[in-house]
Amino acid sequence: MRIHPLFLATLIPATTMAQKSASSDALRPITFLDRQYTREVGSPTPSPDGKWLLYTLSTPDWNQARRQTDIYLVSVKDGLTSTKQMTFTKDKNETSPRWSRDGKFFVFLSNREASSAPSGGGAATGSGNASQNQIYIMRPDGGEARKITDAKEGVSTLDFSKDGKWLVYRSGKSDEEQLYALPTAGIDSAKPVQLTHQQAGVGLWKWSPDSRRIYFVTADTLDKDEKLRMEKKFNVAIRNMATPLSSLWAFDVDARKATRLTRDTTLTVTDFNISPDGRWIGYHGVAANRYMRNITEQDIYADLYLLETSTAGIERITNNNEVGESDLEFSPDSKWIAFSAPDDMTQYTMTNNRVYLRRVDSRGGQLRKLGGGFDGDVSVGFWSKDGKTIYFNEGIKATNQVLALDTDKNTVRQVSNIQASLNANEDDDSRLLLLNYSDPRTPPTLFTVNSADQIPTRASWRQLTDANPQTRGFALGDEEEISWKSADGKTVGGVLLKPVGYRAGTRYPLIVAIHGGPASADVLGWNAGYGAQTYAGAGYAVLMPNYRGSTNYGEKHKTDIVGNYFQKGYEDIMTGVDYLISQGIVDSTKMGVLGWSAGGHWSNWILTHSNRFKAISTGAGTSNWISMYAESDVQRNRQYYLGNKLPYDDFDAYWNQSPLKYIKNAKTPTMIHVVEGDPRVPRPQSEELFMALKRLGVPTELYVYPGSTHGIPDPRNQLVKSVAEMAWMDYWVRGSGKRFAWRDVLKTLDPEGTVATATAASN
Repeated sequence: MRIHPLFLATLIPATTMAQKSASSDALRPITFLDRQYTREVGSPTPSPDGKWLLYTLSTPDWNQARRQTDIYLVSVKDGLTSTKQMTFTKDKNETSPRWSRDGKFFVFLSNREASSAPSGGGAATGSGNASQNQIYIMRPDGGEARKITDAKEGVSTLDFSKDGKWLVYRSGKSDEEQLYALPTAGIDSAKPVQLTHQQAGVGLWKWSPDSRRIYFVTADTLDKDEKLRMEKKFNVAIRNMATPLSSLWAFDVDARKATRLTRDTTLTVTDFNISPDGRWIGYHGVAANRYMRNITEQDIYADLYLLETSTAGIERITNNNEVGESDLEFSPDSKWIAFSAPDDMTQYTMTNNRVYLRRVDSRGGQLRKLGGGFDGDVSVGFWSKDGKTIYFNEGIKATNQVLALDTDKNTVRQVSNIQASLNANEDDDSRLLLLNYSDPRTPPTLFTVNSADQIPTRASWRQLTDANPQTRGFALGDEEEISWKSADGKTVGGVLLKPVGYRAGTRYPLIVAIHGGPASADVLGWNAGYGAQTYAGAGYAVLMPNYRGSTNYGEKHKTDIVGNYFQKGYEDIMTGVDYLISQGIVDSTKMGVLGWSAGGHWSNWILTHSNRFKAISTGAGTSNWISMYAESDVQRNRQYYLGNKLPYDDFDAYWNQSPLKYIKNAKTPTMIHVVEGDPRVPRPQSEELFMALKRLGVPTELYVYPGSTHGIPDPRNQLVKSVAEMAWMDYWVRGSGKRFAWRDVLKTLDPEGTVATATAASN
């Protein structure tokens, strides 16, 4: 399994544990602005021999509301002390590092210079448009980077052939991109050669293991009128618009010829994997129906196919409806195929995922279902070298662990056992193992180990990154996994974050931070729960409940809300609150609730079913499941949760589980947050709630953030939400007497204090 370029969001050193022994006077609470100053590591790229690791480090510029990215190098053997910054640009970015196959140099994309070349594959000659990425070459021992392309439309993706002879990249106008090649011998002065001439352009593409072919996906036709109407500003959006189907092609490098491999007009090819020996390609084919593809849920209308490259013969591996399968993965010796899918593949369910295994050449053979004895999801992460073990990552209660599936014995064992969050991934080429670790006092940190059997031995880990040393100066609250009995006697778990400086016997105000999903879970990690450590620094206790509907606690826990979405989860949350009160930790007169997405759903249910809380902040939450069904980009899972009937067949099932039905019970001051173009929980859901509360005289505010994503996309407004939300809690829960004021965020851009001075003068 190739390491994803966004494998890591923030990699910070485990040495933050040292803060335990530091003077408390030297530490300060973490602020919401501190989160925006976090540097991010991405694109971890091992050298072919696994001895070196390139990665990108993105540094925020808060005043300019942007990030700048450079490339770093670290020795896998020596770790942190060998870290070296390779590029130094103040306003530009370097991304997508790729090693040459002999490891003597690497290339990357950058917009540090401009381009004036007349065509998509032009040689490096000029200065041009600075917004376009070009390819640069650099040696790992340093020296100046040199530009080797000057593509008019910039470069989007790139990769070396397996034999190291060619560097191929994609460039061109949107939907018209083609592949170009540079020979690695004399790459500095070589002129690129255009390889493909597809009418609709090249999409996803990959080298074959023998370097003789490039496989790619391209649309079958190009709708020129569609492009023209957009250019001429006839830009009406058409929901589920009919678009061309896509097929899998092969480009023969020697013959310089492209050949179409798939021709089934009932499906469109979306992605593919190539076996290590190059004999097989596994791909997803999505139903051609326009209402089943190009949508969020298209994977449940896809099936898996296996293509033999020597004959172009195709076998359909799965044939089902409303069941999603993972990509088809190949064992290291190319003899086996495996994928993960629900235990019940006959219909839409939320059963645990299992691994399905079969010999690759056993055409039409029976798939062997593995992992049935494990009450959790089993997936295909990476294989052991002998192909007898499949390693994968999975949540276990309030932790994330590495597990192993024995394909012969059909048993699952837990490899790691730590009170933390741990994920492991292996690079396909170098087989370098990378571990992403986090615990309550250790932000996510990248480590490596020599082999999977060393994962349980912490002393064998070598740390590779230290992106945010400033975190060692933060005062943090103690965090622990807790459990309690719910109303029906079921044991429920979650995470408790105690206030900084917690003293036993003292009762504290409480924030209940409800995670989204709901098929997700809060774990023992760094500053979870919507920046919960900032609340801990301000003297709040924070409960992060893994209520019914959450993952990590088994299939029944996850599906107990089916048919009655809110009730058991609500009882789990409320009994968790009662447990903390009974333990003498929480002041029952000073409690607030917040959440986003499913966390917003439950916040709205609590609003209409309890007056125990002094304040609520709900983000992207549903109020009316009937209207939400059609407005959202996701329907099938909501239908299943609410009784598995269409709303048009059972309006009562949807209405009875809608917070809006019970809105007259609402008394709690409620702040509402939503993104303008949120596709998942659209803005009208928040508008319905806001209007009702306003008419009922309940104190309320509605903040609508610009964007078209399910989360707030930009840092400035992320800060606004966090600061305004905490001010809402302080005002109503603690009676601070102070409401949110814009100076609270404006002053973060004004180190000289002129905002505060001007505000004081105007008052």
